[in-house]
Amino acid sequence: MNYFISAGEASGDLHASQLIAALRADDPQARFTFLGGDLMAREAGGSPLVHYRDMAYMGFSEVARHLSDIRANFAKARAALAAGGFDAVILVDYPGFNLRLAREAHRLGLPVYYFIAPKVWAWKSWRVKSLKRYCKRVFSIFPFEPAWFAARGMQVDYVGNPSVAETDARLAAMPSRMELIAEHDLTSRPILALVPGSRLGEIRANLPVMQSVARKRRDMQAVVAGAPGVPMEFYRRFTTLPVVFGSTFELMAHADAALVTSGTATLECALAGTPQVVCYRSNGSALTYGVMKRVLHVNHVSLPNLIMDATIIPEMLLHHCNPGDVADELARILPGTPGHEEQKRGYAEMRRRLGSSSAAAGAAALILQDLAK
Repeated sequence: MNYFISAGEASGDLHASQLIAALRADDPQARFTFLGGDLMAREAGGSPLVHYRDMAYMGFSEVARHLSDIRANFAKARAALAAGGFDAVILVDYPGFNLRLAREAHRLGLPVYYFIAPKVWAWKSWRVKSLKRYCKRVFSIFPFEPAWFAARGMQVDYVGNPSVAETDARLAAMPSRMELIAEHDLTSRPILALVPGSRLGEIRANLPVMQSVARKRRDMQAVVAGAPGVPMEFYRRFTTLPVVFGSTFELMAHADAALVTSGTATLECALAGTPQVVCYRSNGSALTYGVMKRVLHVNHVSLPNLIMDATIIPEMLLHHCNPGDVADELARILPGTPGHEEQKRGYAEMRRRLGSSSAAAGAAALILQDLAK
C-alpha cells in the first residue's frame, strides 16, 4: 500500500510515527509520503515532504504572518496527492490544515482516514460536516467522543488513547531521578518543571509568567522543558533558568510539581502522576477571555479535566494566568497538601476511563480492514 500521512506538530509526529510502525507491521511493503517530523521519518525511512516545524503556527496573528508559508505547504501537499498514486490518505489532528487536505483528497477520489478526531466538541462544531463529507472513517482517542459524534449523526471509533501506552513505556524505560539530575547538571532540590509548549507563540506568551512564579518558589529548582526544533537562543529571550532538551517527559515525571501549557503535555503529566497547574496566557486580556468563554462549547480546556468532565487540575487561562494567581494554585497542589491528594485521585480515575488499548494498532487494523473490502 502507498500511504499519504499529514501531521502538523510535535504530538502529531509522535502519534503518526506509531501509526506508521503499526501499518508496517501488517504491511511490510508499505510506502509513505508524509508531512511531519523526525519520528515519522525514522519509521517511514525517508524525509518529510514538509517538516512540522514549518507548519505549527498558533493564533490568528501568527497564522496571518505566515500565510504565504501555509499556502506553499498546502500547494506542495496538494501536488503530491495529485501525483502520488496513493491507496489511502491518513490525517492526524491539525484540523485547520488537514480538513482542507481531506477535501482535496476526496476530490481526487482517495479514501481519507482521520486518526485523532479534531476537537470539534470544543469549538468550530461546524467542522463535523466536513468530516462527514470527506472522511471514510474517523478514529477517536477520547472515550467521550463517540457519543458526542453519534448525537450528530456520525459514527466515530474509539481506538484508545496513545498517551497511555506511550507514558507506560516511558515510565518503564526512563532514567532514575538521580540520573536525570546528573545528566542535566541539576541539584537535589525539589523540581518544578516548566513546560511552556512547543510552539514559539506559546513559549513567548507563557514562559515569562512561569519564570515569575518560579522566582516565588525559592525552595524549588525550576527547570524549563525545551521543545524539539526550538533553539536555546529563543528561550534565552525569556528566561535565565536551566533549559533541558529531549527530556520533557522525564522532567515532568520526576518533578515534584509542574506548570504546563494546555495541550497533550497536560495528559502526559497526569499519566505520570505529577501534580500540575495549567497555564495558558496567549494575549492575557479579560476581553479575550470573555470571547473565549462564549466561543468554546466546553467547561474545561485541559485534557484530564475534559476526560473527567470535572476540575481535577486548576486551569489558569489568559488574564488569570498571572504570577500571583498561578503561584497560589501551585501552593495548593504541592506534596503534603489536600489538593495534591485530590489531584492524584482524579488522575487514577482518569487512567481507568482511558483504558489500555493501543490507539495506533487499533487504528491501523481498522484502516487495513477497510482497505481490504
